[in-house]
Amino acid sequence: MTRTVVMEERRRRGGAAEWQRSSGGRGGVGRMVPMALLFVVAAVLVPHVTANYYPPPCDSKIYCYGELLKTVQMAKLHNDSKYFVDMSLKNSEKETLLEFEELMNRTQKNPSKEDIQIFVDEHFREPGDEFEDWDPSDWSEDPEFLKKIVHPDLKEWGKKLNAMWKKLGRKISTTVKDDPEKHSQIYVPNPVIVPGGRFREFYYWDSYWTIEGLLLSGMNQTVKGMLENFLMMVKDYGMVPNGGRIYYTRRSQPPYLIPMFKLYMDHHFDQDFLRDNIELLEKEFLFWHNERQVKVQDRKGMTHHVAQYRVNVSDPRPESYREDYALAQDLATEEEKQQLYVELKSGAESGWDYSTRWFVNNETNNGTMKDTNVTSIVPVDLNSLLCVNAQTLSYFYNRLGMHDKKREYDRIAEEKNITMSKIFWDQTDGVWYDYDLNAKSRRRLVIVVINFRKF
Repeated sequence: MTRTVVMEERRRRGGAAEWQRSSGGRGGVGRMVPMALLFVVAAVLVPHVTANYYPPPCDSKIYCYGELLKTVQMAKLHNDSKYFVDMSLKNSEKETLLEFEELMNRTQKNPSKEDIQIFVDEHFREPGDEFEDWDPSDWSEDPEFLKKIVHPDLKEWGKKLNAMWKKLGRKISTTVKDDPEKHSQIYVPNPVIVPGGRFREFYYWDSYWTIEGLLLSGMNQTVKGMLENFLMMVKDYGMVPNGGRIYYTRRSQPPYLIPMFKLYMDHHFDQDFLRDNIELLEKEFLFWHNERQVKVQDRKGMTHHVAQYRVNVSDPRPESYREDYALAQDLATEEEKQQLYVELKSGAESGWDYSTRWFVNNETNNGTMKDTNVTSIVPVDLNSLLCVNAQTLSYFYNRLGMHDKKREYDRIAEEKNITMSKIFWDQTDGVWYDYDLNAKSRRRLVIVVINFRKF
């Protein structure tokens, strides 16, 4: 067995255990946040693997890794790196890769920008062709909440907000389902709400607040469909991805599926829907409880299991390829570059992309994007959210009469509650802090405001 195949075998065993525009993917802040407070196409038979055995963002040689992606993105055909990876293919992946190989051979692997533009124009469609018309049957021009607003200007503003659901609603065409390799868009059966603009797909944690608004507008059926989409993602990927593109499928976002489900249940308790999907809700929880877990010790030597954002995936983010690639270029080794790519994806997984909260530079959070070191930090808010999720699962199991499971999640919630006090709470300062794995202490540089409603 060759070394390359050995590497691939190791990758398969390890699995994918994971700047938005000019500086980052979606689903977070979308800008720098001051925190005073707060690899040639790969061999046909062996997928791309880096020296440290991390998998690529996904297995597509068009949308996630390979010479075609790098060549197009570095040609800067579009101001936004996301634009290209949102384009759909006119022909099959195999045909497109063969045509690209012919282009590279014809140009001695040095095509001009014009050559690349012609290639893209001939083989790709413009972004946004994945959708079909959708008129939500549960949308009302005059939802109940508007009747409670007296001030005419505020009422008019509320009407405009309510009308946005029809503008931001999307239904993914069955052409994506029938021919998925031609699209980076992931097919889901029910309509979705997108952020708009360059963001032509749904996003994970954004959807919590979207669902709050939809429920307020009386769009219960749309909400149930969105939840079914997310549950399908958990079934297919083991968690909810960052967003509805294949290049997001090896990273997630803050785990809000269980709180979303709780919002819906509080509005419209559906025992059968809960019973049918409780195992998938638990599966989402266990992804974070197990796959993103790290052990830390408190001052008395007691071990605690905590969660962090950690995306052990190689290469630049496809949707921010050029920016990530340029940022890593003056790093000395390939290992350093790949580690930076891991940190950038981990930052995107956090939803805080990007923030000085994740900078680690001589025991400060000053620096640049190169100082991003998310995997050295245990976030207090993520662990608080998982504690809430365990409590909510206990509540769900109780409603279903599954008392052994209820007691199991009571225990997990209590363990997490103790961990919150022992690891994150600072008695002297009277605040909660992130935990620094390298310093083995609380990170007194950033105060994170945690605001989760109780039920």
